[in-house]
Amino acid sequence: MRRLLRRIRRRPGAALAVAAGIALAVAVHASTGGAAPATTAAQSLTAGATSTGANVTLGQRMAAARGWTGSQWTCLDWLWTRESGWSNTADNTQSGAYGIAQALGHGPTDQYPAGPANPPESDPATQIGWGLGYIAATYGKPCAAWQHETADDWY
Repeated sequence: MRRLLRRIRRRPGAALAVAAGIALAVAVHASTGGAAPATTAAQSLTAGATSTGANVTLGQRMAAARGWTGSQWTCLDWLWTRESGWSNTADNTQSGAYGIAQALGHGPTDQYPAGPANPPESDPATQIGWGLGYIAATYGKPCAAWQHETADDWY
């Protein structure tokens, strides 16, 4: 940091460039709700029947009801932004996972624990509730699920 400050002092134009870069980063960060990662390449997302913004708002309310606010909310937001872009019609053609939480719950290895049936593809509230239950049962909290996602590219 000291080195950067020295460079800025020596080149006044650099200060403007740094300030513009910081302003751009803040604007992008604010518009994406945080440092939201890109979706995985294997996913094909279709236009949501419900707006993704409404899904995020609903998800934030439902997560808060479990006490998942602050950093836990941030991890959940990053996780589902990466998995589905918060689209309730997201569809991963390679795995068959779909929806906001990218539910599987089927297949030869029964990847998901016993619990509610797969959420219907059109209902964001059911998908979010199912996903929150899955995270709680499997990882305890969203940040543990996010840690697994970043280590293994799935949760």
